[in-house]
Amino acid sequence: MVSPTPSDDNSPTSQDAPRPAIELITLGDELLLGLTANGHLTFIGQEISKRGGRLLRNVTIGDEATAIAAQFAESWARATVVITTGGLGPTCDDRTREEVAKVLGQELVFDDTIAEDMRERFRAFGRPMTDNNLKQAYRFADGEVLRNANGTAPGLWYERDGKVLVMLPGPPNELQPMLVEQVLPRLAAMGVLAEGESYVQLRTAGVGESALESMLQPIFDAHAGELEVAFCAHQGQVDCRLSPARADVSRARLEEVAQQCAAELGADFMGFGHDSLAKICADLLREQEAMLAVAETATGGMLASSFTDLSGATKFFAGGSVCYSNESKMQLLDVPEEILMQHGAVSAENAIAMAAGAAEKLGAAYGLAITGFAGPCGGNNENPVGTMFVALYTQEGVWSKRIRYPGPRQAVKLRAVNFALDWLRRELVKARDNQSPGLPSLGLHDR
Repeated sequence: MVSPTPSDDNSPTSQDAPRPAIELITLGDELLLGLTANGHLTFIGQEISKRGGRLLRNVTIGDEATAIAAQFAESWARATVVITTGGLGPTCDDRTREEVAKVLGQELVFDDTIAEDMRERFRAFGRPMTDNNLKQAYRFADGEVLRNANGTAPGLWYERDGKVLVMLPGPPNELQPMLVEQVLPRLAAMGVLAEGESYVQLRTAGVGESALESMLQPIFDAHAGELEVAFCAHQGQVDCRLSPARADVSRARLEEVAQQCAAELGADFMGFGHDSLAKICADLLREQEAMLAVAETATGGMLASSFTDLSGATKFFAGGSVCYSNESKMQLLDVPEEILMQHGAVSAENAIAMAAGAAEKLGAAYGLAITGFAGPCGGNNENPVGTMFVALYTQEGVWSKRIRYPGPRQAVKLRAVNFALDWLRRELVKARDNQSPGLPSLGLHDR
Protein backbone atom coordinates (compact mmCIF):
# COMPACT_ATOMS: atom_id res chain seq x y z
CA MET A 1 0.00 0.00 0.00
CA VAL A 2 1.33 3.41 -0.94
CA SER A 3 0.89 6.02 1.75
CA PRO A 4 -0.65 9.35 0.77
CA THR A 5 1.58 12.38 0.95
CA PRO A 6 0.18 15.25 3.03
CA SER A 7 -0.29 18.46 1.08
CA ASP A 8 -2.34 21.63 1.36
CA ASP A 9 -3.79 20.81 -2.07
CA ASN A 10 -4.36 17.15 -1.26
CA SER A 11 -7.70 17.39 0.48
CA PRO A 12 -9.58 14.25 1.56
CA THR A 13 -11.74 12.65 -1.06
CA SER A 14 -15.48 12.25 -0.83
CA GLN A 15 -14.89 8.66 0.27
CA ASP A 16 -13.27 9.74 3.55
CA ALA A 17 -9.72 8.76 2.65
CA PRO A 18 -6.88 11.07 1.66
CA ARG A 19 -6.02 10.83 -2.00
CA PRO A 20 -2.46 9.83 -2.91
CA ALA A 21 -0.83 12.87 -4.45
CA ILE A 22 0.00 12.23 -8.13
CA GLU A 23 2.09 14.68 -10.12
CA LEU A 24 2.82 14.65 -13.84
CA ILE A 25 5.93 16.18 -15.40
CA THR A 26 5.67 16.50 -19.18
CA LEU A 27 9.02 17.21 -20.80
CA GLY A 28 10.01 18.59 -24.16
CA ASP A 29 10.90 21.90 -25.78
CA GLU A 30 8.34 21.11 -28.48
CA LEU A 31 5.56 21.38 -25.87
CA LEU A 32 6.68 24.80 -24.64
CA LEU A 33 7.16 26.07 -28.19
CA GLY A 34 3.64 25.01 -29.12
CA LEU A 35 4.90 22.65 -31.82
CA THR A 36 3.15 19.71 -30.12
CA ALA A 37 -0.03 19.77 -28.07
CA ASN A 38 0.22 18.39 -24.54
CA GLY A 39 -2.00 15.39 -25.18
CA HIS A 40 -0.24 13.48 -22.39
CA LEU A 41 -1.95 15.59 -19.74
CA THR A 42 -5.37 14.96 -21.29
CA PHE A 43 -4.86 11.22 -21.65
CA ILE A 44 -3.14 10.53 -18.34
CA GLY A 45 -5.50 12.81 -16.42
CA GLN A 46 -8.55 11.07 -17.88
CA GLU A 47 -7.24 7.57 -17.25
CA ILE A 48 -6.30 8.33 -13.65
CA SER A 49 -9.61 10.05 -12.92
CA LYS A 50 -11.53 7.05 -14.27
CA ARG A 51 -10.03 5.02 -11.44
CA GLY A 52 -10.76 7.53 -8.72
CA GLY A 53 -7.44 9.35 -8.72
CA ARG A 54 -6.64 12.95 -9.51
CA LEU A 55 -3.53 14.69 -10.73
CA LEU A 56 -2.42 17.11 -8.06
CA ARG A 57 -0.63 19.15 -10.72
CA ASN A 58 1.05 18.99 -14.11
CA VAL A 59 4.24 20.87 -14.86
CA THR A 60 5.60 21.17 -18.39
CA ILE A 61 9.31 21.90 -18.74
CA GLY A 62 11.88 21.92 -21.51
CA ASP A 63 14.85 19.66 -22.12
CA GLU A 64 17.39 21.69 -20.15
CA ALA A 65 19.20 19.50 -17.61
CA THR A 66 19.05 21.77 -14.55
CA ALA A 67 15.32 22.42 -15.10
CA ILE A 68 14.64 18.68 -15.21
CA ALA A 69 16.59 18.02 -12.02
CA ALA A 70 15.03 20.94 -10.13
CA GLN A 71 11.46 20.11 -11.07
CA PHE A 72 11.81 16.41 -10.36
CA ALA A 73 13.34 17.07 -6.95
CA GLU A 74 10.43 19.37 -6.09
CA SER A 75 7.77 16.91 -7.26
CA TRP A 76 9.45 13.90 -5.65
CA ALA A 77 9.55 15.69 -2.29
CA ARG A 78 5.86 16.57 -2.46
CA ALA A 79 4.03 13.74 -4.25
CA THR A 80 3.31 10.07 -3.63
CA VAL A 81 3.47 9.17 -7.31
CA VAL A 82 5.48 11.07 -9.92
CA ILE A 83 4.95 10.35 -13.60
CA THR A 84 7.30 11.76 -16.23
CA THR A 85 6.83 11.71 -20.00
CA GLY A 86 9.53 12.20 -22.62
CA GLY A 87 13.28 12.49 -22.65
CA LEU A 88 14.06 8.74 -22.66
CA GLY A 89 15.14 8.49 -26.30
CA PRO A 90 18.56 8.13 -27.95
CA THR A 91 19.46 11.72 -28.86
CA CYS A 92 21.46 14.38 -27.04
CA ASP A 93 18.36 16.28 -25.89
CA ASP A 94 16.97 13.19 -24.11
CA ARG A 95 18.24 13.83 -20.58
CA THR A 96 15.41 12.80 -18.26
CA ARG A 97 16.78 9.41 -17.22
CA GLU A 98 20.22 10.77 -16.34
CA GLU A 99 19.04 13.84 -14.44
CA VAL A 100 16.43 11.94 -12.43
CA ALA A 101 19.03 9.31 -11.54
CA LYS A 102 21.27 12.02 -10.09
CA VAL A 103 18.47 13.38 -7.90
CA LEU A 104 17.61 9.89 -6.65
CA GLY A 105 21.24 8.93 -6.15
CA GLN A 106 20.66 5.92 -8.36
CA GLU A 107 23.32 4.29 -10.49
CA LEU A 108 22.33 3.67 -14.11
CA VAL A 109 23.20 0.13 -15.17
CA PHE A 110 23.29 -1.33 -18.67
CA ASP A 111 20.57 -3.94 -19.26
CA ASP A 112 21.40 -6.54 -21.91
CA THR A 113 17.74 -7.56 -22.23
CA ILE A 114 16.73 -4.02 -23.22
CA ALA A 115 19.60 -3.85 -25.71
CA GLU A 116 18.61 -7.12 -27.34
CA ASP A 117 14.98 -6.04 -27.56
CA MET A 118 16.13 -2.92 -29.42
CA ARG A 119 18.32 -4.91 -31.79
CA GLU A 120 15.45 -7.26 -32.55
CA ARG A 121 13.16 -4.33 -33.29
CA PHE A 122 15.65 -2.83 -35.74
CA ARG A 123 16.14 -6.24 -37.40
CA ALA A 124 12.36 -6.54 -37.83
CA PHE A 125 12.34 -3.20 -39.66
CA GLY A 126 15.38 -4.17 -41.74
CA ARG A 127 17.42 -1.20 -40.50
CA PRO A 128 20.84 -1.03 -38.81
CA MET A 129 20.85 0.16 -35.21
CA THR A 130 23.17 3.07 -34.53
CA ASP A 131 25.24 3.03 -31.34
CA ASN A 132 23.48 6.01 -29.77
CA ASN A 133 20.37 3.83 -29.32
CA LEU A 134 22.20 1.91 -26.59
CA LYS A 135 21.70 4.96 -24.38
CA GLN A 136 18.14 3.69 -23.95
CA ALA A 137 19.35 0.37 -22.48
CA TYR A 138 20.22 1.87 -19.10
CA ARG A 139 17.94 1.54 -16.07
CA PHE A 140 18.09 2.39 -12.38
CA ALA A 141 20.12 -0.12 -10.39
CA ASP A 142 17.21 -0.58 -7.97
CA GLY A 143 14.44 -0.03 -10.50
CA GLU A 144 12.39 -2.05 -12.95
CA VAL A 145 11.78 -1.85 -16.67
CA LEU A 146 8.40 -1.27 -18.32
CA ARG A 147 8.57 -3.02 -21.66
CA ASN A 148 7.80 -0.91 -24.73
CA ALA A 149 6.14 -3.04 -27.40
CA ASN A 150 5.83 -0.12 -29.82
CA GLY A 151 9.20 1.60 -29.62
CA THR A 152 12.80 1.34 -28.52
CA ALA A 153 12.76 3.38 -25.29
CA PRO A 154 11.45 1.32 -22.35
CA GLY A 155 9.66 2.89 -19.43
CA LEU A 156 11.13 2.83 -15.93
CA TRP A 157 9.54 2.02 -12.56
CA TYR A 158 11.15 2.91 -9.22
CA GLU A 159 9.87 2.70 -5.64
CA ARG A 160 11.34 4.14 -2.44
CA ASP A 161 9.96 5.12 0.96
CA GLY A 162 6.34 4.58 -0.06
CA LYS A 163 6.75 6.63 -3.22
CA VAL A 164 6.54 5.57 -6.87
CA LEU A 165 8.28 6.99 -9.92
CA VAL A 166 6.95 6.11 -13.37
CA MET A 167 8.95 7.26 -16.40
CA LEU A 168 7.30 6.91 -19.81
CA PRO A 169 8.52 7.66 -23.35
CA GLY A 170 7.08 10.64 -25.20
CA PRO A 171 5.45 9.20 -28.36
CA PRO A 172 1.71 8.72 -27.64
CA ASN A 173 1.52 5.36 -29.44
CA GLU A 174 4.16 4.08 -27.03
CA LEU A 175 3.08 5.85 -23.85
CA GLN A 176 -0.65 5.16 -23.95
CA PRO A 177 -0.62 1.34 -24.07
CA MET A 178 2.15 1.23 -21.47
CA LEU A 179 0.10 3.37 -19.11
CA VAL A 180 -3.12 1.39 -19.56
CA GLU A 181 -1.67 -2.11 -19.68
CA GLN A 182 1.18 -1.85 -17.17
CA VAL A 183 1.15 1.29 -15.01
CA LEU A 184 -2.51 1.63 -14.03
CA PRO A 185 -2.92 -2.03 -12.99
CA ARG A 186 0.19 -1.80 -10.80
CA LEU A 187 -0.98 1.41 -9.16
CA ALA A 188 -4.37 -0.19 -8.56
CA ALA A 189 -2.75 -3.25 -6.97
CA MET A 190 -0.88 -0.89 -4.62
CA GLY A 191 -4.09 0.86 -3.59
CA VAL A 192 -3.27 4.16 -5.30
CA LEU A 193 -6.14 3.76 -7.79
CA ALA A 194 -9.34 1.75 -7.96
CA GLU A 195 -9.36 -1.54 -9.87
CA GLY A 196 -12.00 -0.23 -12.28
CA GLU A 197 -13.89 2.95 -13.02
CA SER A 198 -14.95 4.73 -9.85
CA TYR A 199 -17.88 6.55 -11.42
CA VAL A 200 -20.70 6.05 -13.91
CA GLN A 201 -20.78 8.32 -16.93
CA LEU A 202 -23.86 9.08 -19.01
CA ARG A 203 -23.30 10.45 -22.50
CA THR A 204 -25.94 12.69 -24.02
CA ALA A 205 -26.46 14.45 -27.35
CA GLY A 206 -28.80 17.15 -28.56
CA VAL A 207 -29.31 18.76 -25.15
CA GLY A 208 -27.32 21.63 -23.65
CA GLU A 209 -25.42 21.51 -20.37
CA SER A 210 -27.80 23.75 -18.42
CA ALA A 211 -30.89 22.02 -19.84
CA LEU A 212 -29.40 18.63 -18.95
CA GLU A 213 -28.83 19.67 -15.35
CA SER A 214 -32.41 20.98 -15.11
CA MET A 215 -33.78 17.70 -16.46
CA LEU A 216 -31.82 15.59 -13.99
CA GLN A 217 -31.90 17.84 -10.90
CA PRO A 218 -35.03 16.20 -9.39
CA ILE A 219 -33.23 12.84 -9.46
CA PHE A 220 -30.11 14.35 -7.92
CA ASP A 221 -32.23 16.01 -5.20
CA ALA A 222 -33.80 12.65 -4.37
CA HIS A 223 -30.32 11.24 -3.79
CA ALA A 224 -28.78 14.22 -2.03
CA GLY A 225 -25.74 13.26 0.00
CA GLU A 226 -25.11 10.11 -2.06
CA LEU A 227 -23.77 11.58 -5.27
CA GLU A 228 -21.17 13.93 -6.63
CA VAL A 229 -22.20 15.19 -10.08
CA ALA A 230 -19.98 16.68 -12.77
CA PHE A 231 -20.74 17.80 -16.32
CA CYS A 232 -18.44 18.05 -19.34
CA ALA A 233 -19.66 19.73 -22.54
CA HIS A 234 -18.34 18.85 -25.99
CA GLN A 235 -19.41 19.96 -29.48
CA GLY A 236 -23.06 18.94 -29.47
CA GLN A 237 -22.63 16.48 -26.58
CA VAL A 238 -22.63 16.67 -22.79
CA ASP A 239 -21.34 14.03 -20.39
CA CYS A 240 -22.70 13.64 -16.86
CA ARG A 241 -20.52 11.83 -14.34
CA LEU A 242 -21.96 10.31 -11.15
CA SER A 243 -19.50 9.55 -8.35
CA PRO A 244 -20.11 8.34 -4.79
CA ALA A 245 -20.21 11.10 -2.18
CA ARG A 246 -19.64 8.62 0.66
CA ALA A 247 -17.73 5.40 1.08
CA ASP A 248 -20.95 3.43 1.69
CA VAL A 249 -22.46 4.34 -1.71
CA SER A 250 -22.02 1.20 -3.78
CA ARG A 251 -21.43 0.83 -7.49
CA ALA A 252 -24.84 -0.82 -7.75
CA ARG A 253 -26.42 2.28 -6.24
CA LEU A 254 -24.69 4.52 -8.79
CA GLU A 255 -25.93 2.30 -11.59
CA GLU A 256 -29.47 2.43 -10.24
CA VAL A 257 -29.43 6.23 -10.25
CA ALA A 258 -27.82 6.26 -13.70
CA GLN A 259 -30.65 4.12 -15.06
CA GLN A 260 -33.17 6.60 -13.64
CA CYS A 261 -31.32 9.42 -15.40
CA ALA A 262 -31.25 7.49 -18.68
CA ALA A 263 -35.00 6.88 -18.50
CA GLU A 264 -35.63 10.59 -17.84
CA LEU A 265 -33.45 11.64 -20.78
CA GLY A 266 -35.17 9.43 -23.33
CA ALA A 267 -33.81 9.92 -26.85
CA ASP A 268 -31.18 12.41 -25.62
CA PHE A 269 -29.41 9.55 -23.82
CA MET A 270 -26.52 8.20 -25.93
CA GLY A 271 -25.19 5.53 -23.65
CA PHE A 272 -23.06 4.73 -20.62
CA GLY A 273 -19.29 4.93 -20.62
CA HIS A 274 -17.03 6.52 -23.20
CA ASP A 275 -18.23 5.35 -26.63
CA SER A 276 -18.34 8.01 -29.33
CA LEU A 277 -21.42 8.84 -31.37
CA ALA A 278 -19.90 7.01 -34.32
CA LYS A 279 -19.22 3.91 -32.21
CA ILE A 280 -22.80 3.88 -30.92
CA CYS A 281 -24.14 4.24 -34.47
CA ALA A 282 -21.82 1.48 -35.63
CA ASP A 283 -23.06 -0.91 -32.94
CA LEU A 284 -26.69 -0.16 -33.83
CA LEU A 285 -25.98 -0.70 -37.53
CA ARG A 286 -24.36 -4.04 -36.72
CA GLU A 287 -27.36 -5.09 -34.66
CA GLN A 288 -29.64 -4.40 -37.62
CA GLU A 289 -27.16 -5.87 -40.12
CA ALA A 290 -27.47 -2.61 -42.03
CA MET A 291 -24.92 -0.63 -44.04
CA LEU A 292 -24.32 3.12 -44.13
CA ALA A 293 -23.05 5.34 -46.96
CA VAL A 294 -22.09 9.01 -46.61
CA ALA A 295 -21.55 12.03 -48.86
CA GLU A 296 -19.85 15.26 -47.80
CA THR A 297 -18.80 18.65 -49.04
CA ALA A 298 -17.81 21.15 -46.32
CA THR A 299 -16.84 18.51 -43.75
CA GLY A 300 -14.25 17.11 -46.16
CA GLY A 301 -14.33 13.48 -45.06
CA MET A 302 -14.71 13.97 -41.30
CA LEU A 303 -17.98 12.04 -41.28
CA ALA A 304 -16.50 9.07 -43.13
CA SER A 305 -13.37 9.19 -40.98
CA SER A 306 -15.41 8.91 -37.78
CA PHE A 307 -16.52 5.46 -38.96
CA THR A 308 -13.28 4.25 -40.55
CA ASP A 309 -11.50 5.05 -37.27
CA LEU A 310 -13.43 2.08 -35.84
CA SER A 311 -12.20 -1.47 -36.17
CA GLY A 312 -14.34 -3.71 -38.38
CA ALA A 313 -15.88 -0.82 -40.32
CA THR A 314 -16.54 -3.05 -43.33
CA LYS A 315 -19.36 -4.66 -41.35
CA PHE A 316 -21.44 -1.47 -41.30
CA PHE A 317 -19.81 1.18 -43.51
CA ALA A 318 -20.24 0.88 -47.27
CA GLY A 319 -18.19 3.95 -48.15
CA GLY A 320 -18.38 7.66 -48.79
CA SER A 321 -17.71 10.48 -51.22
CA VAL A 322 -16.25 13.94 -50.71
CA CYS A 323 -17.86 15.93 -53.55
CA TYR A 324 -16.84 19.59 -53.57
CA SER A 325 -17.55 20.47 -57.19
CA ASN A 326 -20.97 20.27 -58.79
CA GLU A 327 -19.49 17.98 -61.43
CA SER A 328 -18.38 15.46 -58.80
CA LYS A 329 -21.83 15.49 -57.22
CA MET A 330 -23.41 14.72 -60.58
CA GLN A 331 -20.84 12.09 -61.57
CA LEU A 332 -20.44 10.24 -58.28
CA LEU A 333 -23.86 10.67 -56.68
CA ASP A 334 -26.19 11.22 -59.63
CA VAL A 335 -27.32 14.57 -58.23
CA PRO A 336 -29.51 16.08 -60.99
CA GLU A 337 -28.01 19.18 -62.58
CA GLU A 338 -31.39 20.92 -62.32
CA ILE A 339 -31.26 20.73 -58.51
CA LEU A 340 -27.83 22.34 -58.43
CA MET A 341 -28.82 25.04 -60.92
CA GLN A 342 -32.14 25.86 -59.26
CA HIS A 343 -31.36 25.45 -55.55
CA GLY A 344 -27.56 25.57 -55.33
CA ALA A 345 -25.07 23.23 -53.72
CA VAL A 346 -25.91 24.51 -50.22
CA SER A 347 -29.56 23.56 -50.04
CA ALA A 348 -31.93 21.01 -48.57
CA GLU A 349 -32.67 19.68 -52.05
CA ASN A 350 -29.00 19.01 -52.80
CA ALA A 351 -28.40 17.41 -49.39
CA ILE A 352 -31.34 15.06 -49.99
CA ALA A 353 -30.06 14.15 -53.45
CA MET A 354 -26.57 13.50 -52.04
CA ALA A 355 -27.83 11.23 -49.23
CA ALA A 356 -30.07 9.25 -51.56
CA GLY A 357 -27.36 9.04 -54.21
CA ALA A 358 -24.76 7.75 -51.75
CA ALA A 359 -27.09 5.06 -50.38
CA GLU A 360 -28.34 3.95 -53.77
CA LYS A 361 -24.92 3.92 -55.44
CA LEU A 362 -23.43 1.79 -52.67
CA GLY A 363 -26.47 -0.33 -51.86
CA ALA A 364 -26.75 0.92 -48.27
CA ALA A 365 -29.85 0.94 -46.08
CA TYR A 366 -28.90 4.35 -44.66
CA GLY A 367 -27.34 7.43 -46.23
CA LEU A 368 -26.01 10.57 -44.55
CA ALA A 369 -25.02 13.77 -46.34
CA ILE A 370 -23.62 17.14 -45.24
CA THR A 371 -23.28 20.29 -47.33
CA GLY A 372 -22.89 23.90 -46.27
CA PHE A 373 -20.80 26.99 -45.64
CA ALA A 374 -18.21 26.16 -42.96
CA GLY A 375 -16.59 29.59 -43.34
CA PRO A 376 -14.93 31.94 -42.92
CA CYS A 377 -15.83 32.93 -46.50
CA GLY A 378 -18.90 32.00 -48.52
CA GLY A 379 -22.47 32.25 -47.41
CA ASN A 380 -25.25 34.59 -48.48
CA ASN A 381 -28.21 36.44 -46.96
CA GLU A 382 -30.39 33.33 -46.97
CA ASN A 383 -27.69 30.94 -45.76
CA PRO A 384 -24.92 32.80 -43.93
CA VAL A 385 -21.59 31.31 -42.91
CA GLY A 386 -22.11 28.43 -40.49
CA THR A 387 -25.24 27.19 -42.27
CA MET A 388 -25.18 23.45 -42.96
CA PHE A 389 -27.74 21.12 -44.47
CA VAL A 390 -27.78 17.53 -43.23
CA ALA A 391 -29.81 14.83 -44.94
CA LEU A 392 -30.71 11.31 -43.83
CA TYR A 393 -31.84 8.53 -46.15
CA THR A 394 -33.64 5.44 -44.80
CA GLN A 395 -35.82 2.74 -46.29
CA GLU A 396 -38.86 4.82 -45.26
CA GLY A 397 -37.79 8.05 -46.97
CA VAL A 398 -35.23 10.85 -47.05
CA TRP A 399 -35.25 14.14 -45.11
CA SER A 400 -33.08 17.21 -44.64
CA LYS A 401 -32.52 19.58 -41.72
CA ARG A 402 -30.98 23.05 -41.76
CA ILE A 403 -28.65 23.94 -38.90
CA ARG A 404 -26.42 26.92 -38.20
CA TYR A 405 -23.40 27.08 -35.92
CA PRO A 406 -21.51 30.39 -35.98
CA GLY A 407 -17.88 29.92 -35.07
CA PRO A 408 -14.46 28.85 -36.38
CA ARG A 409 -14.42 26.59 -39.43
CA GLN A 410 -13.22 23.50 -37.58
CA ALA A 411 -15.86 23.89 -34.86
CA VAL A 412 -18.64 24.30 -37.46
CA LYS A 413 -17.49 21.14 -39.24
CA LEU A 414 -17.34 19.13 -36.03
CA ARG A 415 -20.76 20.31 -34.88
CA ALA A 416 -22.26 19.38 -38.24
CA VAL A 417 -20.73 15.89 -38.10
CA ASN A 418 -21.98 15.35 -34.56
CA PHE A 419 -25.44 16.58 -35.52
CA ALA A 420 -25.53 14.11 -38.43
CA LEU A 421 -24.34 11.25 -36.25
CA ASP A 422 -26.88 12.05 -33.55
CA TRP A 423 -29.72 12.17 -36.08
CA LEU A 424 -28.65 8.78 -37.42
CA ARG A 425 -28.38 7.41 -33.87
CA ARG A 426 -31.91 8.48 -33.02
CA GLU A 427 -33.33 6.85 -36.15
CA LEU A 428 -31.40 3.64 -35.47
CA VAL A 429 -32.64 3.57 -31.87
CA LYS A 430 -36.23 3.95 -33.10
CA ALA A 431 -35.74 1.07 -35.51
CA ARG A 432 -34.24 -1.09 -32.75
CA ASP A 433 -36.90 -0.24 -30.20
CA ASN A 434 -39.67 -1.02 -32.65
CA GLN A 435 -38.36 -4.58 -32.56
CA SER A 436 -37.29 -4.82 -28.89
CA PRO A 437 -38.49 -1.91 -26.71
CA GLY A 438 -36.63 -0.85 -23.58
CA LEU A 439 -33.49 0.89 -22.47
CA PRO A 440 -30.16 -0.92 -22.42
CA SER A 441 -29.20 -2.26 -19.00
CA LEU A 442 -26.10 -1.10 -17.21
CA GLY A 443 -23.88 -3.76 -15.69
CA LEU A 444 -20.47 -3.74 -14.11
CA HIS A 445 -18.86 -4.87 -17.34
CA ASP A 446 -20.86 -2.73 -19.75
CA ARG A 447 -19.06 -0.01 -21.59
